[in-house]
Amino acid sequence: MPKVPKVEDIKTLLKKNKESLLQELRQSKEAMSLIKKSTRSSLTDLEKEKVKIHLLDICKSIPALAIFLLPGGTLLLPILIKLIPDILPSAFRDQEN
Repeated sequence: MPKVPKVEDIKTLLKKNKESLLQELRQSKEAMSLIKKSTRSSLTDLEKEKVKIHLLDICKSIPALAIFLLPGGTLLLPILIKLIPDILPSAFRDQEN
């Protein structure tokens, strides 16, 4: 039977990932403003690259979420992250063990 995470374990993980989550939210906000700007004017090459990176991060997050929601996904996802580290959004890659 899989080990059920304790509340303390979840709190520790949230604290550990807090900065990465905040960075991901900042990037999302910036990407949304750039997408909105692109409807009125052309984006610079740097702005286009930022939007591209963030949209790729979103596309990578969807399969990870789907795996997580599967029965046993909480056990499978960490294994997949070790095998395929590129599945993580860019904000979380810097802190990998």
